[in-house]
Amino acid sequence: MKQSLLCKSLLISLGAFATTSVLAQPSFNVEQLASDSYWLKLGHYLPNTFSGYESSVDKGEFFISPDGKLSPQAELDATIAALYNSDPQTANEARCHYPARFTWLESKLGREATLHCEEMETWRDVIDPEGMTLVFPTAFMNNPSSMFGHTLLRVDAKDQTRHKELVAFAINFAAEPETQDNAALYAFKGLVGSYPGRFTVMPYYRKVREYNDIESRDIWEYKLNLTEEEVNRVLLHLWEMQRAEFDYYFLDENCSYQLLALLELARDDLSLIEDFPLQAIPSDTVKTLANNGLLAEPKYREAFGTRLLHQSEEIDLRLFEAAKQAKQGHYPSSEEFSDSERAAILEFAYEWLNFELYDVGLERDPTAKRLTEILYQRSRIKVDSPFTPVPQPTISPEKGHASSRIGISYQYSDQYTNKATFEWRPAYHDLLDSQDGFIPGAKISVLDTQLSIDENGTSRVDRFYFIDSMALAPSSRVFDSLAWNVRLGYDRRPDEGKKAGRTFAQGGFGKAWGASDGLHIYGLFSAEVSGGQLTDYDAAPGAGVEAGMLYQLGDNHRLGVQGQYLSLFNTDADQNASATTSWHWSFSRNFAVRSQVTYQHWQEEDVSAKITGYIYY
Repeated sequence: MKQSLLCKSLLISLGAFATTSVLAQPSFNVEQLASDSYWLKLGHYLPNTFSGYESSVDKGEFFISPDGKLSPQAELDATIAALYNSDPQTANEARCHYPARFTWLESKLGREATLHCEEMETWRDVIDPEGMTLVFPTAFMNNPSSMFGHTLLRVDAKDQTRHKELVAFAINFAAEPETQDNAALYAFKGLVGSYPGRFTVMPYYRKVREYNDIESRDIWEYKLNLTEEEVNRVLLHLWEMQRAEFDYYFLDENCSYQLLALLELARDDLSLIEDFPLQAIPSDTVKTLANNGLLAEPKYREAFGTRLLHQSEEIDLRLFEAAKQAKQGHYPSSEEFSDSERAAILEFAYEWLNFELYDVGLERDPTAKRLTEILYQRSRIKVDSPFTPVPQPTISPEKGHASSRIGISYQYSDQYTNKATFEWRPAYHDLLDSQDGFIPGAKISVLDTQLSIDENGTSRVDRFYFIDSMALAPSSRVFDSLAWNVRLGYDRRPDEGKKAGRTFAQGGFGKAWGASDGLHIYGLFSAEVSGGQLTDYDAAPGAGVEAGMLYQLGDNHRLGVQGQYLSLFNTDADQNASATTSWHWSFSRNFAVRSQVTYQHWQEEDVSAKITGYIYY
């Protein structure tokens, strides 16, 4: 599928010396076509800040012209020279490398493109495309690149049924690190675009195994409203993208952004990526596809962990203990248990052991033998499954609140001047926001900023959190989950007669209990280090505890009580203590009101009250 060096050299030569074959070329208005929206999409060209265009493709092999990255017209000139070369063999080789470009140019001549590309035809015959499905695995908090979720495409074959979906092919765009970096370095490099990103095609079952099974992420599948011809246009461009490499950015030019850019090729009038000039959160890109009428109602594919949790809530304690024994090869007897009870024990034991195979990393061969034996024992019991199906969540991800948020508030303080504040958070979700469509008990706030102006007209930055992340997966009798948080940024704490600024980094780990749709409690051991004006520019470490309680009151109201107490070292202050009581009312999908009462203690104490109106966009 990769072109030879000889062929590549020839194509570049043709781009540089287009005049050698000009007599063989049809007549095109190159200046006009170079600004055609479809040509710009074929080259992934975006407007520069002041003038001209630049392609988001960063690897030069994708372009025929040496100036192709910055000049749509130079690339079009070189493309025409290559595709319509006077030598038939040379022209055909170029057309088989750039079939989408050739098909588009032929349409401008009022002709249907004829391609003679054996390798591409074999590839298409294997895929056997008829339709496409957008696949959205939900967020995975333990991987920095997947904390916002992920999207990929499944190519649906002509004879495909629900049972054959796993053997279909998937189109994935992802970062491909060339070194083994730790999580912190991986997150930083992903934010600044230090990893290459590429399109790959692979069997869909591999991605389901990765997301559904290994990472235990629920999957939503949205059938795309595309005709077979439109699907073919997308695949022709995907074939061209084998030579394309991008700089991968977690927040903007990521998996979801590049899939939108690929899907734009389905129709001349589709313009999808213009909605994402700053960041492309996967759930928001799904909303964009829905707004353009491209999505059918989604299907839900629950993860191993979701199914296991559901069954653990339905099975009683006696059968639960028997399932523990069945995992070890001690199967329930017909004398002690009814057929329905034995079926429940064996099904639950199978799900539990299968989950542990991936989650705990059990040794594969002996575990596979035990799983096979459990299935055999279950097959001998001729009763239907005693468990109910896992219910599909009522709100799918694209119907949740938008990921960016602005807020305007008024804040009263008993120690300092009152003030009006403006908040902005480009991404993405906190524990008090509406949980509909989001991972329960997860918080991911990036670049969360608050500016204020007080009664004296003094303006200042009150808060800038580069990252504020928290995962509060509740522990249960089948899951012994670890809760954790990470904060990094700048804020202000009560000093002597004023609020002084500090930069800080904080992290904690502990446990959480309860349920996101009811009462949710957590406790963490926490440590931090602070610096800046507040600490006289010395490093001030601290350690202690952080705890909270969240309660979902009806569909639209969330209550929260959260606090921390950290003992401080190497500073005149002896504690960093705070407590906040909150009420959040989501009166519509993208509008909310939040009231808060906060106590803070550093050098001195302060109690404040604040009411904020939020708009999500």
